[in-house]
Amino acid sequence: MSSSTVSGTCDPRFEAVIGLFEANLTRGADVGASFAATIEGETVVDLWGGWADEARTRPWEADTLVNVYSTTKTMTALTALLLADRGELAFDAPVARYWPEFAANGKAGVTVAQLMAHSSGLSGWREPVTQEDLYDWEKATGLLAAQEPFWEPGSAPGYHATSQGYLVGEVVRRITGRSLGTVFREEIAGPLGADFHIGMPAEHDARVADLIPPPAVAPADLGEPSPLLINVMTNPVTNPLESRTRAWRAAEMPAVNGQGNARSIAQIHVLLANGGVANGKRLLSEAGCRRALEPQIEGVDLVLGMPVRYGLGFGLAPVIPLPGPSCIFWGGYGGSLAVIDMDARATYAFAMNRMGVTTIGDERGLGMAMAMWNALS
Repeated sequence: MSSSTVSGTCDPRFEAVIGLFEANLTRGADVGASFAATIEGETVVDLWGGWADEARTRPWEADTLVNVYSTTKTMTALTALLLADRGELAFDAPVARYWPEFAANGKAGVTVAQLMAHSSGLSGWREPVTQEDLYDWEKATGLLAAQEPFWEPGSAPGYHATSQGYLVGEVVRRITGRSLGTVFREEIAGPLGADFHIGMPAEHDARVADLIPPPAVAPADLGEPSPLLINVMTNPVTNPLESRTRAWRAAEMPAVNGQGNARSIAQIHVLLANGGVANGKRLLSEAGCRRALEPQIEGVDLVLGMPVRYGLGFGLAPVIPLPGPSCIFWGGYGGSLAVIDMDARATYAFAMNRMGVTTIGDERGLGMAMAMWNALS
């Protein structure tokens, strides 16, 4: 189907989603976007439309990619789940078993699960770091290995906004001898034919939509941000325009710089929704997938200042409305979203370029996902 603003395909059962998608574009909530959903491994919705740039000179095409910020974390978590399912990684093991230098400054007992669940106390860097430092894997991981946690590991959650990708990624690198982006490409995205990249070659640059930064927030609207949140936001300063650079796209920052679209996000997470099988290939066991549902920690997040419930790399209900207890989710800065429903064997994904003031998704993607759930019920 297509309209003046929306292209793609949609199962007739879910036509309400087209209306929501088109309304977001026509009222300006979105400039360019994509939404996709799968059920039992089959794509039932695959929509895209709008523009890939703020000047509205480049249409958003079927193969347009965009930086999805923290929705990248779902790919990092999936890579770790894959290694755990193969017996190469134990979530309850100390990180130092794989990365001996990490034991410094009171971290000998920190577990891999605590990295996955944002409870290791390493929500950011103590030393001042620049954006260029984050492009230097050895420097970024070395500083985290050497530093003292901001709080007692395992005692509370605190969103590891950028640091989580380096922490989990270095464990993956120590185990496999390959970078996380390489393992993800060779073991997951490649076999599934999925167009999602952590460390993207320049040949894809022409397909990437420009992120449009969110509106500025008045200091009064922020209340009193915690020192931990200030550290996350300013060391280094988060600048969405950086995502337009070749340096950003080429680097591997496995918590924040994945390039993909709704179709590729939904396709990859078919693995988790369908018990480890996607595109006719079994990559994980069903038990290995369901480990993502295991609650690790809950409480008020020390960085975000909101109640959270974290599993192994994913958020669990009831942080956002979800249709059932076997659902996991994650969202990215600006509004991207991934939801996996293991009972309905369904995935839902949203990726866009007009950023909202949000860290865990917003009403655009969630509204379309909820329309899907309503139609299914």
